[in-house]
Amino acid sequence: METRRTDKIVTTFVLLFLTGGVAMSAAKFSEPKHPSAHVQKNTLAIIHTTKGDITIELYPKEAPLSVTNFAQLAKGHFYNNLIFHRVVPNFVIQGGDPQGTGSGGPGYTIPAEIEGNPHKHVEGALAWARTGDEVNPQKRSSGSQFYITLAPTSFLDGGYTVFGKTVAGMDTVKKIEQGDKILSIEIKTGAMAPIKPQESPETHADTQPAKI
Repeated sequence: METRRTDKIVTTFVLLFLTGGVAMSAAKFSEPKHPSAHVQKNTLAIIHTTKGDITIELYPKEAPLSVTNFAQLAKGHFYNNLIFHRVVPNFVIQGGDPQGTGSGGPGYTIPAEIEGNPHKHVEGALAWARTGDEVNPQKRSSGSQFYITLAPTSFLDGGYTVFGKTVAGMDTVKKIEQGDKILSIEIKTGAMAPIKPQESPETHADTQPAKI
């Protein structure tokens, strides 16, 4: 992909021993080597934010390690009170960095799950950010940084692992501003109940920095 603002979602990972709360949080987690049996069913993620809730249908069949990783971080409260550090209108919102700069993560990356994955970057797609091909030819995904597309972005297809799609709260996704918080992420497994349209609250108004 060309190095253009709309062609890349690049994250960096500072492989250092961090101090304070970030180190303590990341130390609780490690790269999943096998899919979790607990997410090999119909799985929803509800992202509770300061602007409202976003409900995501996850894809454990097509991206089992991605869903396992996302679920373990969510259940372990890794994402609680992290910010959306990057918002690009008509493109993506991006979060999941404990440093809030685009340079952080849990201390590991996870394998790409692109080959054989039929899911595309439609509006509301959930996918992992990653470092660029020049330093990451295997297209390994960030250990924690994710993005949600604000519009169809087919030029990202085949380059990033899509592991879910927004099924309710797209209005919330479009209201997210840089600095808004992820309060928590709730994981629900089992038979999915019908999703009803959601009303959101009114808004009032590894060493390379992340860029799009």
